[in-house]
Amino acid sequence: MNNTWKIYMLAFICFFVSTSEFVIAGILDQIAAWANTSVSAAGQLITVFAIANAIGSPILVMATTKMDRRHLLMLSLAIVVLGSVLTVTLPGFGFLIISRIVLAIGGGVFVIGAKTVAAKLAAPGKQAGAIGTVIIGFSASLIAGVPIGRVVAAAYGWKVIFVGIGILSLLAILAVARTIPPTEGDAPVPLGKQLILLKNPEILNGFGVTFFWQLGYAMLYAYIAPFLLNVTSMSEREVSIALFAFGIATLIGSKFGGFMTDRIGIPRSLMSSMVVHVIALVLLSSMAKSTFVTIPLLMLWAFSAWSSGPGLQFNLVALAPEASGIMLSLFGSILQLSIAAAGGIGGIAAGGLSIRAVGWIAATSVAIAVILAAVSFSRKTSRRVIYESSQNTQASSGIYPLVSDDWT
Repeated sequence: MNNTWKIYMLAFICFFVSTSEFVIAGILDQIAAWANTSVSAAGQLITVFAIANAIGSPILVMATTKMDRRHLLMLSLAIVVLGSVLTVTLPGFGFLIISRIVLAIGGGVFVIGAKTVAAKLAAPGKQAGAIGTVIIGFSASLIAGVPIGRVVAAAYGWKVIFVGIGILSLLAILAVARTIPPTEGDAPVPLGKQLILLKNPEILNGFGVTFFWQLGYAMLYAYIAPFLLNVTSMSEREVSIALFAFGIATLIGSKFGGFMTDRIGIPRSLMSSMVVHVIALVLLSSMAKSTFVTIPLLMLWAFSAWSSGPGLQFNLVALAPEASGIMLSLFGSILQLSIAAAGGIGGIAAGGLSIRAVGWIAATSVAIAVILAAVSFSRKTSRRVIYESSQNTQASSGIYPLVSDDWT
């Protein structure tokens, strides 16, 4: 199996591993009935998963920095198998919360490890594209995992979903062991240096861009169904068609974003996709009325939003290549925290103002991300100009620096 197929295999594993997170949204009513609790209480399983993923995944990644990445992938899949077994076998809502925590940590670490390994398997200059391919698996779980899970749960019961995830994860352990070559982990990064990384203004800015970008996306996405039903007056059937088109656009956007990042670089790819993201949200909030207009705008939004993902992640890796695993794990944590914040802010906006207002606030959030990114990239450009000017001056005078700086 060549490296391209190995990367696609990792993307497929990401699909069913990540389905364990998103499928809950489609079967909350069944879980609530099983646990004899309310749907709102069952909905806290989503919050628990997000918090466990945001906190537990980076801790485990940091603790296993020196571990062979292949072994880390196998370990994370074993944790997913354990979480699936706990979900199926343990009784009661309390135990279900525990199993969600286990699944969150296992799934989160696998996605982080898969992106790290994919980037190392990729040919030079195609690392961002490899990350984008893995993201396709993640996004496909969001698109297809929920409706497939709903169908399976209706026919066989919701626990069968996790039986399937457990079996597939067990098979994936064998597949990873046989196909993924030994891949060295990052050099050990002492805790003090990790804290220094978090004090780096460029890295903090990168996380800020990520937070506001995802906040804007997740805010409207969390209320996309009521938005389409109430703002555009779509029928249930038209909403299903619109969401299917949305899903196709996210898959294309993920792959296109990786390709463009490799082709034209992080700054131009990321800035252009986020600017289009803002424009799409503004148009949706102001012009979305008929189905004919809304579906193309919805696809533009999905395409632009997901095409930013590879550039955002590759930018963080480029800022701290010696700690790529830590950067990607913190990226995942920022996403989960912004999702949690988006639900709260979107709920306040929808309840106190209107569903349409959610779109405007989402556009503002992404606009903030654009401003932060522009400031960061302009600083890098200014430093590069100063550095090159200094090099030319030193060369003309016969003076050369003892240490060179890498501005790429």
